[in-house]
Amino acid sequence: MIVWRQHRPNNNSFLYLALRLPCNRLGLEAGQGLKGFDVVAVMERIKQVRGVVPKRIQVDNGSEFISKALDKWAYENEVTLDFSRPGKPTDNPFIESFNGSFRDECLNVNWFLSLDDAKEKIEAFKDDYNGFRPHSALSGLTPNQVLDRHLQDPNFSTLGWH
Repeated sequence: MIVWRQHRPNNNSFLYLALRLPCNRLGLEAGQGLKGFDVVAVMERIKQVRGVVPKRIQVDNGSEFISKALDKWAYENEVTLDFSRPGKPTDNPFIESFNGSFRDECLNVNWFLSLDDAKEKIEAFKDDYNGFRPHSALSGLTPNQVLDRHLQDPNFSTLGWH
């Protein structure tokens, strides 16, 4: 997971929470101040939609990840929170790689006029990333195609979820 802040001239800022889900799928959340309970709400939505939670979540040491709310949720759902070492972004190379692409292809090419505008543009990026962009790590398939195949045949891949 990553959090990214865009500063604007009027000192408003948006935070973006990015989650790399199974099959290289992407989950994104935008807000003006994301706290631990916001991360929990995102994870609960994923749990409701997919019916599963990750076995492990790799996070940095941001306040939204070291919160009591997320710790309690992780404990109750038997999820391990795996914290990166401070100053060691290489502990989570997949999200760091995605972070660069997300900045280059979405955050740096759009001007967000409001939180709703930001959410709309980020949702469009997420839909493109998950549904239309083939990934070399997925043998040229989109994340949605891999997920569909896994749902049709659970032996298709190992997702690391329970």
